[in-house]
Amino acid sequence: MNSETTHNLNMIAETARDFAEKNIRPNIMDWDESQTFPVELFHQLGDMGFMGIVIPEEYGGSGLGYHEYVTILDEISQVDPSIGLSVAAHNSLCTNHIYEFGNEEQRHRWLPQLASGKVIGAWGLTEHNTGSDSGGMSTTAVKDGDDWIISGAKNFITHAISGDIAVVMTRTGEKGARNNSTAFVLEKGMAGFTSGKKENKLGMRASETAELIFDSVRVPDANRLGEVGSGFKQAMKILDGGRISIAALSLGIAKGAYKAALKYSKERHQFGKAINQFQAINFMLADMATEIDAAELLIQRASNLKNAKQPMTKEGAMAKLYASEACVRIANNAVQIFGGYGYTKDFPAEKYYRDSKLCTIGEGTSEIQRLVIGREISK
Repeated sequence: MNSETTHNLNMIAETARDFAEKNIRPNIMDWDESQTFPVELFHQLGDMGFMGIVIPEEYGGSGLGYHEYVTILDEISQVDPSIGLSVAAHNSLCTNHIYEFGNEEQRHRWLPQLASGKVIGAWGLTEHNTGSDSGGMSTTAVKDGDDWIISGAKNFITHAISGDIAVVMTRTGEKGARNNSTAFVLEKGMAGFTSGKKENKLGMRASETAELIFDSVRVPDANRLGEVGSGFKQAMKILDGGRISIAALSLGIAKGAYKAALKYSKERHQFGKAINQFQAINFMLADMATEIDAAELLIQRASNLKNAKQPMTKEGAMAKLYASEACVRIANNAVQIFGGYGYTKDFPAEKYYRDSKLCTIGEGTSEIQRLVIGREISK
């Protein structure tokens, strides 16, 4: 990167860091314990330009690239990964899907609201019986005159309760058939469109996760994104970029856990010296630092390709796979370095540890990433 780009990224990082320290850090454990999704915070994030980061200015966005996007997610996730997760889901899934596949009328209709943060976005693909097997989903859309009737349910959906707009993948063909999926935008208030059970989660507890329920929801054809039957291809392209999001989230968790462990290791004394002077601890910290740098380089490569609008399926999957698994290892080691204190809620290590595991599951498990990488290198 040139010096101007580096300077701009440093300024963006400082802005995001200051916002997170002032508005997020004081509330972390309150939100976590009560599983509160702080909607008002996301209105503030919208005011900062963080809810439409890669959306062009003509649609109300910030008009930034993926390096800036990764930087913002990284800084927020170092403080509270659950907030980082919700920022990622809003930006890269719902909002970006409308930008990538919506027509001009649809972009101008929905993107300014989403980018402002006044409207919260959700994205629905996963179902109770179809996680990675999205071709077999049960949520259907049946044409009825100029409308579609959508029936079914989605689960594990970020912002399912508080979201105002949801991009939903439906089945418009036979199960298992090619080109059998179509995407629609659903809006809160449509008859039959409701939310269901809120999940009681191990981690990421301030990021709301629940069911979306569709009880014969009548949706105008004007809310259809792209061609009938193109929904699965759209979703796969969105998930390519989403993998960068989860990689950046993982990077923030890893950095947060590492910084907390490093600081503690310098303050904690045993046998007359700081514990980071013991080789066992020092080597652990060295591995953590190395894995963070390796993850960051993989993310930068994928971001470069994404900014250049070049294929990055393999590179995005590699970044997501490595960064997510590294962040789990780093968070685990942070707990180990804290010792007994790492197992208590008085110190930050246990929350990073709980939050980290989602990163190897959400937006494609590690096994799916390996499948994607294997297919790409075998072409």
